[in-house]
Amino acid sequence: MPDLLTVLQALANDRRLQVLEWLADPRAHFPPQRDGDLVDDGVCVVFIADKLGVAQPTATAHLQVLKRAGLLTSKRVGQWTFYKRDEDAISRAKDLLQLTL
Repeated sequence: MPDLLTVLQALANDRRLQVLEWLADPRAHFPPQRDGDLVDDGVCVVFIADKLGVAQPTATAHLQVLKRAGLLTSKRVGQWTFYKRDEDAISRAKDLLQLTL
């Protein structure tokens, strides 16, 4: 698990918080994918970029910050990268925040 500062920096951005919220219930926020299951495999970066209204490289940068903080996992399927929440890591981050505050 990354350190507390890395987690806080990842969460200190409205767009990244929004992505985490959407990924908590991907079927409610994203259309079905041709490759990969929204829940089992994660959401394709293309769909996340589209929903954020940003270019794919911008979305990828946000997703990589969340991944480095340990809050997301990624999976390559062909040429695409799929992201989903790491619920265990999110739970540990919440515990760490409660202990710190």
